[in-house]
Amino acid sequence: MATTTLLANKLRSSLTMLGIIIGNASVIAMIGIGEGAQKFANKQFEALGPNTLFIVPGSPEGKNTGIFTPKTLVIADAEAIAKQLSTVQNVAPDITNKIIINYRNQNSNSSVIGTTPAYLSVRNFKIARGRFFQELDIKRNQTVAILGPDLAKKLFGSQNPIGQQVRIQNVAFKVIGLTVAKGSFLGDNNDDLVFIPITTMSSRVIGRTSPYGIELSLISVSAKNQNSIRAAEFQIKNLLRLRHKIIQDDDFSIESQQNILEIINTISGALTMMLAAIAGISLLVGGIGIMNIMLVSVTERTQEIGLRKAIGANQKDILLQFIIEAVLLSVAGGVIGIVVGGSAIVVVGIFTPLNAGVSPIAVLVAASVSGGIGLFFGVVPARRAAQLDPIVALKSA
Repeated sequence: MATTTLLANKLRSSLTMLGIIIGNASVIAMIGIGEGAQKFANKQFEALGPNTLFIVPGSPEGKNTGIFTPKTLVIADAEAIAKQLSTVQNVAPDITNKIIINYRNQNSNSSVIGTTPAYLSVRNFKIARGRFFQELDIKRNQTVAILGPDLAKKLFGSQNPIGQQVRIQNVAFKVIGLTVAKGSFLGDNNDDLVFIPITTMSSRVIGRTSPYGIELSLISVSAKNQNSIRAAEFQIKNLLRLRHKIIQDDDFSIESQQNILEIINTISGALTMMLAAIAGISLLVGGIGIMNIMLVSVTERTQEIGLRKAIGANQKDILLQFIIEAVLLSVAGGVIGIVVGGSAIVVVGIFTPLNAGVSPIAVLVAASVSGGIGLFFGVVPARRAAQLDPIVALKSA
C-alpha cells in the first residue's frame, strides 16, 4: 500500500527524495575523493625514494641564534654523513636552480640539479637511455647532462638527444642520458629538469657562494631500512650540530618522508570529514522535506485515515503505514544517491590522477543514515495520522 501511494504521486515523491539523493551522493563522493587524494599522496611520496630524510639549510624557526655564526649546509657535511653514520645507506647532496637551457632556437626555463651519482638511488630516479654521470665526471668537473623526458621533448622534439649539446649559462653540456618519466610531485615536474655534476654546477654554472665549500640546496639521505629512520635522523642532527658548533638553535632542519606524509594525510583526512559533514547537511534538509511532505499527506488523506480506522485499523496500523512510506522515500533516495555518488567517483578516477574508489564504510553509513532519517522524520506525521479521531476525520472529509 505504501508503494502504491508513493507511485501515485511520482513527481512529489521524486522531489521529496531529491534532498536525500544529493546528500548521499555528496557524502559518498567526498569520502571517496578524499581517500583517493590520500592514496595519491602516498604514491607521490613513495616515488621520492624509500626511507628518505631531507636536510634543509636554515633554522626551523626561521632564525639563527648560535654563539658562532652558523654556516649553511655544504658538501663536506654530506660527505661526513655518508662516511661516519652507520644507519645511512646513501647520501645525495644537490644544488638546484631554475636556469634557461638552450638548444639551437629552442629554450626552456627548467630546474638544473647539480648532484652526485647517489641521487638516482636516494630519490628513486631511473635511466631510460644512455647513462648517468659517474664519480670520475664529478672529479673532472665534466660538462655532461642528463635530461628529463619532458625537457628533452621541449628541446629536441622527436630527435634523439643523446650526444647532442645543450647550453646552460652559456656553457655547452653534452647530453649523455635520459631519465624515465616520473611525473609531478607537489606541483614540481620531475620530468622537466636536467642533472649535471655538482662540481660543475658549483664551479661553472652558479659559482661558489660560501667560504666553507660548495653550498647546498638540500641533502637527501636514505636510511638503511624503515626501522633505522629515527636513529639516522638523531645521528644526523648530532653530527651536524657538532660540525657547525651549534649550542642553541639549529641552522638546519630535518624532515622525514613519513612525517611529511602523516601531516598531509591528517590535513586531507580532516578536509574530507569537513566536506562530508557539510554534504551531510543535505541529508538533514532532505529529512525535513520528507517530514513536510508527510504532514501534507496526512492532511490530504484525512478521509482515508478515518475510513481505515472505521473498518478496524488501529493506531499501530496507521502509524506503521506512514512510517513505512517515509522510510521507503529515504531509502530509495539513499540508493539512488549512492549510485550517483559512485558514478561521480568513477568519473573523477578517469579524468584525474586521483585513485578514487567507493568506500564500503561510506556506503553503509549513508544507507543507514538515510533509513534513520526516514524513520526519525516520519514519526511525527505518522503519530499525527494515527491519533486522528475516525469520526472527526470522516466529518472533516
